[in-house]
Amino acid sequence: MSERGPSGDATRLERLTAGQPIVYGGDRVTHVDAALADAFRAGDRLIVVQETGDLLHVPSDADEASARATSAAAVAFQALAACTDDQITEFFEAFARRLADDGTAAPILAANDADVAKAQGAGRSTTRLVLSARMREDMVAGLRGWRDSPLRRDAVLGRIEHDGWTVEAHRAPLGVVGFVFEGRPNVFADATGVLRTGNTVVMRIGSDALGTAEAILDHALTPALADAGLPDGAVSLVRSPSRASGWALFADRRLSLAVARGSGTAVAQLGAVARQTGTPVSLHGTGGAWLVAAPDADVDRFRAAVANSLDRKVCNTLNVCCLPATRPDLVAAFLDGLDEAARRRETNARLHVVASSRAAIPAERFTTEVKVRRADGEHVEPAASLVEEDDLATEWEWEHSPEVTVVVTGGVAEAIELCNRYSPRLVASLISADPAEHDRFYAAVDAPFVGDGFTRWVDGQYALDTPELGLSNWQGGRLLGRSGVLSGESVYTVRHRAVISDPDLHR
Repeated sequence: MSERGPSGDATRLERLTAGQPIVYGGDRVTHVDAALADAFRAGDRLIVVQETGDLLHVPSDADEASARATSAAAVAFQALAACTDDQITEFFEAFARRLADDGTAAPILAANDADVAKAQGAGRSTTRLVLSARMREDMVAGLRGWRDSPLRRDAVLGRIEHDGWTVEAHRAPLGVVGFVFEGRPNVFADATGVLRTGNTVVMRIGSDALGTAEAILDHALTPALADAGLPDGAVSLVRSPSRASGWALFADRRLSLAVARGSGTAVAQLGAVARQTGTPVSLHGTGGAWLVAAPDADVDRFRAAVANSLDRKVCNTLNVCCLPATRPDLVAAFLDGLDEAARRRETNARLHVVASSRAAIPAERFTTEVKVRRADGEHVEPAASLVEEDDLATEWEWEHSPEVTVVVTGGVAEAIELCNRYSPRLVASLISADPAEHDRFYAAVDAPFVGDGFTRWVDGQYALDTPELGLSNWQGGRLLGRSGVLSGESVYTVRHRAVISDPDLHR
């Protein structure tokens, strides 16, 4: 319940009661359950998600941790305006140098080992959590890529000449970027890219990787800011393991942009919180690529595309494959590619077959049991099982054993229709020998990333030579005026500056 002051105006929420009605969406009602009522204390916050009616409890300590980090980033943003681009360049080099130094990296790697062991003990995935030698090298390379970037904060984007005066459009910093992401240590290097265009960033990382994040900040990142003479809070971390601190961060009106990466449901919820606060969002949650074989598809090219799109599980990994009914040989090629991907990972594949397509898949696939490696250990499961057409919308979050859905269609047009209806509208690829078919596919499929081979090319660093903050799908609508690759270089706004040469200019 809320208490009222002398004037009758509502003050802070002090308590909740079980069964208490909460209005959301303007015309719907949800109710407080007993667990929430018991947990809520004076000083806590309740965020009501207007899209869903979800009641999000933010304890005061999580709220305060978020507010401290955001305040530091907001103060740093103002101070950053007085710093030079050369200082920003020096920061990236100093961060890279410290991260590459074995002595500096030792406590970071020790913290990561502890995080990994803790996650493994809880039966959670550690695929993206391990700070491997390769990941560390990639982080250093990414930071030096930002060091060498020609981007500058006040670049002139355009100029319009008038009689007696000129208007220039300038790139300008956006402000404080809020960033919530899963336990991937390398995202630190990506996220700091927003400094290149004069922004500051406040990050909240998943609890599994919080120890690693704090070690990176304390031993490499914050000292690098000091080396370059940049304000301490230019890169801030929400030092809280609570998921509620992410909700609090995205409900903070001081953010100029909210970026979320992780599982689809959690990211969607975070996005809803930011949107209702009035903050623009860039969401990188639901993924899964679609691969379509045309009736004229080359068998070897198709087989390679399947195998090479299943080397690991990330958002651009093959999730659904569409096969033409007129080419049974492509079924064999698909299964060969799937099994080859599993062999490379020294495991077995898991296949989901849309029920209407069962006859196309060899019967022994459904009766054979295989050992499948998941985050919580090894399981014995059927090599193939049936799913309904609606399950084409399911993204398989596999850990070690490749997992994919297959559906047989009447041709490319039907595959496109299914992709536009069920996919997250992220990555679509067509294997065909007909250039005109590729043009029709590109025009009709509703996805920001379209290709003609393996799907794993969709990556800012790999494809565009720029570290990415994430990839946006079109599931929630097309993006306005920017690529589906969100990078530090795309986080900016535009200012206009008039230069008047005619002192008598008037309207």
